[in-house]
Amino acid sequence: MTHEKPLSDMYQRYLAGDLPRKDFEGRMFQYLLDNHERYRVLEGNSYHWNEFLSWLYPRLARAIDLYRDVGSSFDAYIAALVYSACKEYRYREADHRATEYVCWQAKAQEMSVCESEGEYPEFCADASIPDGVNPRHILLLLLKSYHLASYELVNHVARAIGMETDAVMKMIDEIKKLRHGKEAEILGLRDRLYCQHYRCLAYQRRVDAAQPGTDYRKKMEDRCQRAKQRFRAMKKRLGKMRFGASNRMIADVMGIPKGTVDSGLFAVKNRMASFADNAT
Repeated sequence: MTHEKPLSDMYQRYLAGDLPRKDFEGRMFQYLLDNHERYRVLEGNSYHWNEFLSWLYPRLARAIDLYRDVGSSFDAYIAALVYSACKEYRYREADHRATEYVCWQAKAQEMSVCESEGEYPEFCADASIPDGVNPRHILLLLLKSYHLASYELVNHVARAIGMETDAVMKMIDEIKKLRHGKEAEILGLRDRLYCQHYRCLAYQRRVDAAQPGTDYRKKMEDRCQRAKQRFRAMKKRLGKMRFGASNRMIADVMGIPKGTVDSGLFAVKNRMASFADNAT
């Protein structure tokens, strides 16, 4: 075997039947593995070179069948394949690193703001209704914000207004059944919004890492722009959705007219507004 064109010599032996196909592929792969410096790609990191060749191996196998001797040697053919594939490999690795970076960054930010639900202090267990406050209004407010009510809070409120906790929980469960479809839609949209947020960050990261003036950067800029437009549209749609129960639902669950619910919640709103004014 000559030193100038070792792969070409292997290829000729393969065509002559002196070298079985599997042996030829194995020797070609081993030659590439041992001659990292010959191709001058991914320099300074043999681990990346090994990973790259493992990724390239299926193409090497196909390249044997696709090669046609039209003036360039098999060595030059394989070298051209390595150079072009290395460029694609670098783009793929850059995309993977960018995606991994922004997902971990977003996850870390999300984890940093997530706190466990606080416990209600013991004095709430013996809380009483202030003078002049209608117990029914407290119940209306609780049912209106049912999605924020834990069992402990329901228990405290029920004892304060003189009701059984199970009776109040039954009302909340009935509202949850009525709201099940809408809540599933809201939660699904919220999950998609989070994913879209990560996608926007990933595209922006790729834009920043791409070389200015290249087709790749322009493509990433277009994708980033479309992703941000979709994110804004999804956010606007989610902002119009509400978790709280409607006054009609509360009226049906309590078995009272809707007007009674409307007036009761209006009174609560006015009382809270006056309380805020006095506090300032």
